[in-house]
Amino acid sequence: MSFRLTYATMFDPPEGMHTAFEAALAELRPTLGARHALYLDGADAMRAAAQRLVSPIDATLVLGDFALADADDVDTAVRAAQAAWPAWRARPAAERCALLRRTAELLQARVYTIAAALALEVGKNRMEALGEAQETVDFFRQYADDFERAQGYDIALPDDPIAGIVSTNRSVLRPYGVWAVVAPFNFPLALMGGPTAAALVTGNVVVAKGSSHTPWAGRLLADALRDAGVPPGVFQLLHGPAASVGRALTEHPAVAGITFTGSVAVGRRLLAHSVAGRWPKPCIAEMGGKNPCIVSARADLDAAAAGIVRSAFGLSGQKCSALSRLYVDASVADALIERLRARIAAIAVGDPTARAHWMGPVNNAAAYANYAGAVQALRAGGATLHAGGERLTAGDLARGYYVAPVLAEAPPAHPLWREELFLPILLLQRVHSRDEAMALANDSEVGLSAGFYGGADEVDWFHEHIEAGVTYANRAQGATTGAWPGYQPFGGWKGSGSTGKAIASFYYLPLYLREQSRTVVR
Repeated sequence: MSFRLTYATMFDPPEGMHTAFEAALAELRPTLGARHALYLDGADAMRAAAQRLVSPIDATLVLGDFALADADDVDTAVRAAQAAWPAWRARPAAERCALLRRTAELLQARVYTIAAALALEVGKNRMEALGEAQETVDFFRQYADDFERAQGYDIALPDDPIAGIVSTNRSVLRPYGVWAVVAPFNFPLALMGGPTAAALVTGNVVVAKGSSHTPWAGRLLADALRDAGVPPGVFQLLHGPAASVGRALTEHPAVAGITFTGSVAVGRRLLAHSVAGRWPKPCIAEMGGKNPCIVSARADLDAAAAGIVRSAFGLSGQKCSALSRLYVDASVADALIERLRARIAAIAVGDPTARAHWMGPVNNAAAYANYAGAVQALRAGGATLHAGGERLTAGDLARGYYVAPVLAEAPPAHPLWREELFLPILLLQRVHSRDEAMALANDSEVGLSAGFYGGADEVDWFHEHIEAGVTYANRAQGATTGAWPGYQPFGGWKGSGSTGKAIASFYYLPLYLREQSRTVVR
């Protein structure tokens, strides 16, 4: 079987992937520092105001200057999208699907260049960056396939049983209109590209805004959509602060629906606003996680250690699905801690574009400061640090936001058990039964992902009782991370998600549609 890149297979890629990545990175470096425009109504829009973006790998490395939108730009984008919507929704579904597939082809052709940009902008290692670029390709392909498989959600129903007349019935799902997509810093391409593909294929038009920390990825997506032939006004890209540009977009009266990925606090505010107007509007809010893993007395500790380290410290812990709470049967806790310490000690931290480095920096200065504060709080609160706790400043690391991964055995009442940190910090607690572990794992306001290591006959118990939308059992590739389109739908329970449906699932595209029942007497 030929190699297929996913987050579960990225640990041992073909040599050619490394060669291609390095070539793309070398080709990209001379272009750094360029100016980047907004994308409004099919055209680039430069602005006098711009944000200078530097790399978290090296804060002296300027990636580019990105035009900043204002309230007028937000209104321009939404009005242009409104004007483009009638023609787009009327376009045959086969043509919309074809444009998604053409976009996927262009993204695939550019996958190494895009990955190099993601590594520099986000601070991902090369395989995580390639994974995100490929994941975005797969979103576009899957949603085109899903929409066709569902026959455009236009379904004939039985005729009414009325003698002497023909009364036909259909159920048709129809688009809403202008859809706002607000993406986070950690997966700026995939979590803008995926919702954009879903909104477009279902006949909506999109105005997107990425994180102020990672605007480059969105611009690369806009380029691919433009080059694929997506008409002016159908996709628009804004950049600017969340408090001004993001709020103006999500609260614009002509925006008909929102997909947001980010914090619980902001997601809940958007959900409240979505029902406060003339009528409720759909708001797909994918929010945070404080993800647990349970290790029973019967676990394979080597597999557990591998999966735990990958999920706790991959992307420096900056995934909404990252593992942050570990509940271990006391009878195997010391043995597992020994294995975890050995694996953590072997983590190579440094410039993530280099093949030798598995863990890069945290993304920005605020996260760098938060790491120091969290470590101080752990120590002050009586935690035992089994590994890490230092900011790394030797040599070239001093120019970036590098930190050591932390494994801490923390008292049960420590407040960091409940706070989503988005940092490479893993808390551990010893338990005396699997039921105790499950109660602790479920004692959370959020329920995104969860992991389990134990006996094969314990897996059903785990699935039956855990309160999380994405679950993994006995998976060395990742305890709580690694979902991929077409393999693992991704969505949260409780405070982690607003719809009860998952990204890239059988039920995702209908979230962008509203049902119309059609009865016609002939």
